[in-house]
Amino acid sequence: MGVDLGDLAVKRTISLDALSGKVVAIDAFNMIYQFLASIRQEDGTPLMDYKGNVTAHLSGLFYRTTKLLECGMRPIYVFDGKPHRFKARVQEERSQTKKKAEEKWKEALAEERYEDARKFAQATSRLTPEMVAESKSLLAAMGVPSVQAESEGEAQASVMVQKGLAHITASQDYDALLFGSPLLVRNLSITGRRKVPRQDRYIMVEPEEISLKETLDSLGISRDKLIFIGLLLGTDFNEGVKRVGPKTALKIVREVNTLEELIAYVQQKYDYGFEVDIEEILHFFLNPPYKDPGRLKWSEADTDGVMKILVQQHDFSQERVEKTLNDLTRMMKERGAQSRLEQWF
Repeated sequence: MGVDLGDLAVKRTISLDALSGKVVAIDAFNMIYQFLASIRQEDGTPLMDYKGNVTAHLSGLFYRTTKLLECGMRPIYVFDGKPHRFKARVQEERSQTKKKAEEKWKEALAEERYEDARKFAQATSRLTPEMVAESKSLLAAMGVPSVQAESEGEAQASVMVQKGLAHITASQDYDALLFGSPLLVRNLSITGRRKVPRQDRYIMVEPEEISLKETLDSLGISRDKLIFIGLLLGTDFNEGVKRVGPKTALKIVREVNTLEELIAYVQQKYDYGFEVDIEEILHFFLNPPYKDPGRLKWSEADTDGVMKILVQQHDFSQERVEKTLNDLTRMMKERGAQSRLEQWF
């Protein structure tokens, strides 16, 4: 979900190869939910093994992470911890949305409206603690580090970038900018040729890099005021002000200097009072909970470990998994040899 800064952020289209050699702190929940939503059959049924266990998260993590590694990236997956108490409202809304989507999915299936069924099914995705645990196990077997955040994963990732432990945060949401990540990359999990819903055409989805400094400079505001915009539009922790879109929010924050002035402005102009303590939310964005991740280490994939999780436990194709691992090993060796060669020039 997150705050909608799409119309205000300064975006630059890049290639996956442009991130070669970069440590990328990935908002794990954000990416895994994209896999759960998109990796489905034509009628919306999620990818499952023969025992009925959902495996879309494992499929997405394995093949996409392999692609990132082959492009020379060093990914770190950052998992959510305990949510902020103000997030309870959003979580309840999401739960109700899933229930309604499930009803519409069943209805569409009964009427054989399969395209509608798939659309509704995508909104029913759930990530269980068991799925999180096996996602971490798969990443460990692949030699890719994961970090357990104290609270929001993208907050932890953003601070890691600020501290120089990673070069860039990866998430579809713009909240990483509010959390102070100097750089954000979007579309990392959905790069490639994609079909436009309900249309007989395809588009190319490419990664977008967003610089916090460039965005703030172009808007002529501070990071505090960018958070003010988020508060006006609505975040995962508060409802937004009705009838206030991105452009109006920007105009408002240019006219106020403090949070108190912002509160007074929307009270007078829109007869609106924030339902939560937005001073606390501002502080949360400026100083989010952070846990020292310790030493981050990448290693060669444990082929037996990967095969056990994917093939033995979840019925993945042994031939395809082996080929993917062999291709990855070959690519990594070639890239390592090339790096050593370049040191001589």
